Amino acid sequence: MLELYHHGSSVCAAKVRFALDEKRVEWQGHYLDILKGDQFDPAYIKLNPKAVVPTLVHDEAVIRESTVICEYVDEVFPGPALKPPTPLGRAQMRLWTKVVDEDLHPACAEITFASCHRHIINRLSPAGRQKFLDSTPPQSVTPTWHSRKKEIVKLGFATPGVDAKFQLYDRYLAKMETTLADGPWLAGETFSLADIGVAPYVNRLAMLGMSAMWTESRPRLTDWFAHIQARPTFKPAFLDWCPSDLTSDLMMFGTQSWPEVRKILAAA
Repeated sequence: MLELYHHGSSVCAAKVRFALDEKRVEWQGHYLDILKGDQFDPAYIKLNPKAVVPTLVHDEAVIRESTVICEYVDEVFPGPALKPPTPLGRAQMRLWTKVVDEDLHPACAEITFASCHRHIINRLSPAGRQKFLDSTPPQSVTPTWHSRKKEIVKLGFATPGVDAKFQLYDRYLAKMETTLADGPWLAGETFSLADIGVAPYVNRLAMLGMSAMWTESRPRLTDWFAHIQARPTFKPAFLDWCPSDLTSDLMMFGTQSWPEVRKILAAA
């Protein structure tokens, strides 16, 4: 049995759903609403002490961390290979998955909360909001996420350093544009875990109404994302699992935030 603990808008969960669907693997889902605090349930924290999604349970084996899960899925299950056939291609692939883990994911968390999720959290009652913010473990998305999330929910774009996260994100979009001059996919000629790993982070900007970050000046990245969206696995992995009210919130609050983001990028 293959069980996935996941959430609709989680970029890491979308990455694993994308990989599972590309491998044509059947799985059973356990949906956790991470904006209501389901991930802080003691039973789930036993599975994932960081209180994050996704977590994969294969029979009795528990596999955590989305990049690790994707490599596990590719190695364990038959189906289309998700790694390039050459050592150099696999090295190029892993440079991108390393970028995701070290830079893009922490930046995405701050971007998402500053643009959208702080508004959703602030809909909670004062007691509910405090409980949610206090429940984040000391070691979570980043070693400082417990306090950083509180700061961003309170201050939004006025939070020191949030502007740098948007600028970092934009630099990686520029790097993608340059890389894609060498082939249709991030690791060359082969669709791979590099593309699966990065796709949720580009899609997050699209869902926030910020696709102008590539459509206005990055034609190769625009084509790459169009090819990602055209894959039959994209809609089930990314869009169908995101509740309609959350999809609406991401677009509404993200669109409202876009003028501020544009100023930040112009100032870089």
